Amino acid sequence: MADAAARTETGMTAILGGEREAVLAAIEAAGLTPANDNGSGQIVAAGTTAQLAAFAENPPERARLRPLSVAGAFHTEHMAPAVERVRDAARSLATADPSVRLLSNADGAVVESGAEYLDRLVSQISSPVRWDACTDTLSDLGVTASIELTPAGTLSGLAKRALRGIEILAVKTPDDLERASALIKEHAGTPSPASSQQEG
Repeated sequence: MADAAARTETGMTAILGGEREAVLAAIEAAGLTPANDNGSGQIVAAGTTAQLAAFAENPPERARLRPLSVAGAFHTEHMAPAVERVRDAARSLATADPSVRLLSNADGAVVESGAEYLDRLVSQISSPVRWDACTDTLSDLGVTASIELTPAGTLSGLAKRALRGIEILAVKTPDDLERASALIKEHAGTPSPASSQQEG
């Protein structure tokens, strides 16, 4: 991915607020990709730095733009060279079907095949992330709690806006593991499964 990012000067910009369809239309008109659709009024546009600069001069109405400090336009066509290299490496891997529900960032679908999941992970390198679709699926599944294992806590912040009424915990340090264990026990007996996971 670093090699792919080095080929063209690219970046990403978060778009906060604005009317969803108008934001998506503006992204498309600028030749950008909605690389992350996080729901709750947040979409990340990605493309060349020239495209992003032009977009910033004419932003969507009632939207705020926040350039992100990233190395490239991830989850876009600019990452295509990385896809082929990872796909070559993935061919040597053996897969097994998951024992818990796994959600795909591509569309929020529950993926039951290990082989399909691996293929989706590879394709995800150059495909937009639909976190909004993941939270819709989690809501449909009746999830009552969420535990984020990455230290940043970004997804927990998004989940608080999209999945109101559920318990949310971001595991940021080893001290949080005890609370995570307790949260799993508290929600293990609920009628709807709380063991869904999603690719990152």
